[in-house]
Amino acid sequence: MSFIKRNWTPDSADEWRKEDWIAIILSSISYICLMTGAALSFLMITKGFIILLIGIVLGLVMYWVIDPKLKTISTEYEKKQKDYLNKLDNIQKWKDNE
Repeated sequence: MSFIKRNWTPDSADEWRKEDWIAIILSSISYICLMTGAALSFLMITKGFIILLIGIVLGLVMYWVIDPKLKTISTEYEKKQKDYLNKLDNIQKWKDNE
């Protein structure tokens, strides 16, 4: 069993799990590194480029951790939205036939 879950069902993806907390922590650190690194890079300070690179890597790791869960939730939402629109369309057709 992997430390990071990559396959989700719609029900399990809707619950808060350790992957969500990992993404929260990584996103915070990543955004701080990106802001600090960008500012220092504009000043041509070598540490700024290193911090910026660390921020980019952390952002990619965050994306890798949370993306499968978000895709599953999004797919399920799209199915529910399509069903709702079909139901709404059937109601509208019924009213037009009167």
